Amino acid sequence: MAQNINPFYSSPSANSKATEEKQNIPKDNHAVSKRLQKELMGLMMNMEKGVSAFPDGENLFKWIGTINGPKDTVYSDLTYKLTLEFPHSYPYSAPVVRFITPCFHPNVDHLGNICLDILKDKWSALYDVRTILLSIQSLLGEPNNDSPLNVQAAELWSDQTKFKKHLMEEYHKEAERSSRDS
Repeated sequence: MAQNINPFYSSPSANSKATEEKQNIPKDNHAVSKRLQKELMGLMMNMEKGVSAFPDGENLFKWIGTINGPKDTVYSDLTYKLTLEFPHSYPYSAPVVRFITPCFHPNVDHLGNICLDILKDKWSALYDVRTILLSIQSLLGEPNNDSPLNVQAAELWSDQTKFKKHLMEEYHKEAERSSRDS
């Protein structure tokens, strides 16, 4: 059986992700909850440098992740928050991941959406929260300028000095806005 096929469904017509998403999957899907709890424990035990994630309150299907910018990149010493929303068909379908902290990056739009193949067509049920966060962290330092969501960031990327200046202005503007709001 293919790795992205949910064994919950046995009919051949149910093999597409679109079909799977439309079907009624119990809200308290025990297998998904168990998988997410296992991933949470793994993250807490390993404490990977520069990435972390925890459920947002009591909802195990919505997490808040944190990524530190990779060292030796324009993102070094910056911290970003993200939301991870897990479908009830997880891990057979990718979670929806978005930046909460505005991120000026070629592959991130102004709404925080991320263009990353493993969150779309290259998703595998073998991926976990740790893999997702590390992949996004890596993407910060190594964008795919062939597929930009933010054209301005893609154009500036080749001049790292100008890029970092704009990045820092945006980042600190948001930090000031957040501190005023709290």
